[in-house]
Amino acid sequence: MANNELLKKIELLTEYEAAIEEMKAEAEEIRNDIKAEMEARETEELKIGQYIVRFTNVISSRFDTKRFKEAFGADVYKAFTKEVKSRRFSIA
Repeated sequence: MANNELLKKIELLTEYEAAIEEMKAEAEEIRNDIKAEMEARETEELKIGQYIVRFTNVISSRFDTKRFKEAFGADVYKAFTKEVKSRRFSIA
């Protein structure tokens, strides 16, 4: 692929990504409007047309690595962690 073609693809990609971010922001605004309405109605579930919308509390447990390191030391923490390789793509 020639540099000209590659440059066009990069420009098109950055244009698409900007449009996606704009749409994500708009979708988040709509999502927040729906959540606010559900809170105003004091409900966790709404049946609207063919949709069921839920806005519920979820309780989850997560491992606190900071406290684990403080309690048992960084060496023990390192003994139970593993290195994971991945590839990151970015355009700057």
